Amino acid sequence: MNQVMMKSTWIGLLGVVTCLLIEAKAETFQLAPAASPADNPLKGLVPYADANVDRFPHSLEFNYLKLSDLMVGHDTFDWKPLESKLDMIASRGCQAVFRIWVEYPNQPSGVPQFLIEDGLKVTSWTNTEEKPASKNITPDYEDEKLVSALERFVQEFGQRYDGDQRLGFLTAGLLGSWGEWHSWPRAELFASKATQLRVLKAYSQAFTKTPVLLRYPAGKSNPRYVANDDLPFGYHDDSFAWGTLDTGNPDDSWFYMNLLAKAGDNALNKWKKHPIGGEIRPEVWGQIFDANPTHKQAQDFAKCVQQTHASWLMDSGMFNKKQSADRVQRATEAVQRMGYDFYVQSARIDRTEAQQIEVELQVLNNGVAPFYYDWSMELAVLSSTGDLLKTYPVDWKLNTIAPSATPEMMKTTLLMQDLPDSAAKLALRVVNPLPKGKALRFANAAQDADAVGWLTLGPICK
Repeated sequence: MNQVMMKSTWIGLLGVVTCLLIEAKAETFQLAPAASPADNPLKGLVPYADANVDRFPHSLEFNYLKLSDLMVGHDTFDWKPLESKLDMIASRGCQAVFRIWVEYPNQPSGVPQFLIEDGLKVTSWTNTEEKPASKNITPDYEDEKLVSALERFVQEFGQRYDGDQRLGFLTAGLLGSWGEWHSWPRAELFASKATQLRVLKAYSQAFTKTPVLLRYPAGKSNPRYVANDDLPFGYHDDSFAWGTLDTGNPDDSWFYMNLLAKAGDNALNKWKKHPIGGEIRPEVWGQIFDANPTHKQAQDFAKCVQQTHASWLMDSGMFNKKQSADRVQRATEAVQRMGYDFYVQSARIDRTEAQQIEVELQVLNNGVAPFYYDWSMELAVLSSTGDLLKTYPVDWKLNTIAPSATPEMMKTTLLMQDLPDSAAKLALRVVNPLPKGKALRFANAAQDADAVGWLTLGPICK
């Protein structure tokens, strides 16, 4: 008898013995914890979609697109470039993070040509503060032709892609260098608050399912940015672990946690309903996962995650070259602490005489953030060898479970008529709506123990 057959036989015998011992009475099973995977959906490190995506486990991939590739006329759009990227990313079981830009240093302008032909003014300038200096082409963000075009684009974008299962998150983009909502150091070239507000209103109306994230937190007293603390958007910190934590230095007032505090309580609590993402600052790529990063401005990664409640971070450090085993291990452990991290603490399974099973779970979120999507969940009856015999949709919701040391209870009753004699175990899974998408796995030792993608909860008795 080979090892696989021996394991299956012992598991089956264990289920039979357990059922005999409890004599079809209710039993509560304490489930052992285990580390969750680094490629759980909608969290973790995010490579560029055209990078070396096989060098570190992940479930999200990032890409830029310029507006002029998608908006080719006043009311004419070409979605083929975006479709191609979304399909490519989805083929790897991942969801996409996207940003659309109109200006990108050292790149040709992303302003649609029809707007240039209509007389939209653009300013070409050199950013000598960058090393090396960069060439920039900034449009007039106060020109009604451009602002109206941006509103039309966002409206069409949302009608077509809001809720698309291939799309995980959007960063608002469109304004400023790299779509990062600044024209530093030429602040006078950036969009006014009036223009910013029109773009934000367009996004809030067009995207009600797919989360949209903004670069800078802003309250009502912010001198540069229109207030967004009470708008339905998350935030992304694009200088993560370099310009994140409050240093106490007035020169660092633009650091993310400082801006968040100045924006007020609504901004500080934004993570409870809206996701936080960002990008690890290039200066600390890779080394940020070392025990002692060498860059003098590197900040403690774990503290940054804990204070920001970040779910995902763009990163090239773990993908642009092969990293040491120690660095990979530290990065994996860091990712496990990002976003959500669900652990089923116990499962109570009560097989009643009325051919019903009452199920009660105690579920903990040991992460730093909620799960922001309302994905459906299923229970299943498995055979002793892990064959799927029957599934039962349940109305449980993971997105309501906040990080806490106190578990949430989930209860349901299943009708169990006509089950075959081979019915042996009860299992749980979260359904990723992306076809062939990566499974959301619990931080439990019994995850995938009997069936891939399923958490075994315990035996059921006939």
